[in-house]
Amino acid sequence: MIELRNIYKSFEDHKILDNLSLKFAEQEMVCLIGPIGCGKSTLLRCLAGLVEPDSGEVVFTSGKKPRIGMIFQHFNLFPHLDVLHNLTLAPVHVLGMSQAEAESMALEQLELVGLAHRSRLFPHELSVGQQQRVAIARCLMMNPQIVLLDEPLSALDPIASGEVMDVLRKLKKEMTLIMITHKLDAVAELADRVVFLDKGCVCEDGTAD
Repeated sequence: MIELRNIYKSFEDHKILDNLSLKFAEQEMVCLIGPIGCGKSTLLRCLAGLVEPDSGEVVFTSGKKPRIGMIFQHFNLFPHLDVLHNLTLAPVHVLGMSQAEAESMALEQLELVGLAHRSRLFPHELSVGQQQRVAIARCLMMNPQIVLLDEPLSALDPIASGEVMDVLRKLKKEMTLIMITHKLDAVAELADRVVFLDKGCVCEDGTAD
């Protein structure tokens, strides 16, 4: 579905990704693990198109670019908008959806993540786990085929982490998920594949077992 071929990326002469190649299949959940600074986040940003490699290429094996969504570690919700309007902003202004249609779809996505009853609250009125689930619902509003997750569990306590993992269990049945995490219990439970990176290279690529 999507493939990185011989990706090289450096910042200010500091090598981040070193001739890295990886393939990702449809409806596969891949967890990226490895030490801090090994290139995980840069890899994700290359897939999202937020960072351009110095050399190599990102190839879409289906022939056209899939819809890609990204969920960030720190949620990036708009603080001045309530939950509902955080979700409807992009569909209305980017996809041209009517406000009513977007709000109906937003309530469906909030129901999926267990937060339909919080639609009129503002981000500061939510727990960190609820904010992360809102961020997931907002990403889903754009109907992605691939969702990239940059340490979505790192800022969460065990209860909130469990709530987000419940959502990820549902999503992995429907789309491709590529997730960076340091929580190996989540890797063991959720991942179809685990890719271990170090110094910008793939050291291991296989099942969680």
